[in-house]
Amino acid sequence: MTHFGDHQVSIYVNGMFLGQVPDITTDLGALESHAAGVLSPEAMGYVVPSAGSGSTARANVEAFERWRIVPRMLRDHATRDLSTTVLGTSMPAPVVLGPVGVQTLAHPDGELATARAAEALGLTYVHSTQASHSIEQAAEANGSGSRWFQLYWPTDDELAESFLERAKNAGYTTLVVTLDTTMLGWRPRDLDRGFLPFLANEGIANYTTDPVFNRRLEKPAEDDPGAAGIAFASVFPNPGLSWDQLPWVRERWDGPIVLKGIQHVDDARRAVDSGVEGIVVSNHGGRQVDGAIASLDVLPGIVEAVGRRTTVLFDSGVRTGPDVVKALALGAEAVLLGRPYLYGLALAGQAGVEHVLRCLLAELDLTLGNAGYRSHRELTPESLVRG
Repeated sequence: MTHFGDHQVSIYVNGMFLGQVPDITTDLGALESHAAGVLSPEAMGYVVPSAGSGSTARANVEAFERWRIVPRMLRDHATRDLSTTVLGTSMPAPVVLGPVGVQTLAHPDGELATARAAEALGLTYVHSTQASHSIEQAAEANGSGSRWFQLYWPTDDELAESFLERAKNAGYTTLVVTLDTTMLGWRPRDLDRGFLPFLANEGIANYTTDPVFNRRLEKPAEDDPGAAGIAFASVFPNPGLSWDQLPWVRERWDGPIVLKGIQHVDDARRAVDSGVEGIVVSNHGGRQVDGAIASLDVLPGIVEAVGRRTTVLFDSGVRTGPDVVKALALGAEAVLLGRPYLYGLALAGQAGVEHVLRCLLAELDLTLGNAGYRSHRELTPESLVRG
């Protein structure tokens, strides 16, 4: 089994005997400020800020601070095992690279670098509908790695069906349907710059490589990118989505389906009753509803309500190894990581993503061990106290 804490040892050895220190900070909480030095103003405005005043993003971070880990002593943790299986996907640790769109804003290689990094570490990569590289390109970069596909459900059902078929053919095994972005949130940093990458034909590669979408265009996207951007805007977002439409996607996807964006117990129950295999407790990292409840604050109640009936995953506010421990202790089976790996991408491409992931996994491993646990499966709500 993998001992992710070995990454700490290798850093010390390289520093002490070879004079080599990490090019990127190992302080995962400081990644954003480091990435700010290399990201363009447009990229910073799109990637980092959240909806409105940013209060939901702040609430996500503050929610983690309210829970404190209670270390236990003299419990043999010399050997630790973080491996798990989520929705039929084997993983070396309960950490998934969540869907992040328009990754070329951070680095020219964008999703290709991220998909390669995921394969290198054996972690699962989730490809966004709003990616800067196509479903097929990301799958090729991901090679033999495990990968899931995230769907922003367009208003054009024929296009949605084409996305699903392409994803299945390219080896994506689980479908993640995002529910919380049927309209774009109010994002002042983008608005003040008048910047939306999709209208500049960036972040819509899945569309411009799709035969159904291209049949809607008078000219190829590369000949008239403005028209392609307008055509995209006619199918996304989709504020008319309803629970009644879920059977449609179930008929067209034969693998696990996960609904992302669940924040209320009643919605969690309805998701389970609809027959999907999992949910992601998420507020989109605070990017959609300003003043919303922190995802971690609703996680325990949702796990209590449906955790025995479905797979509960978590995102929003996860930055560090201890954050992962807290989410797992409160009942999540795995977490989806977002902005931190994107900051690594901005700082050093694929190598930067791998560095951030190795640091996160090492910190997770060491936090578990130092708290007296041999596996995340031993964690329970009693592993924490309210601060």
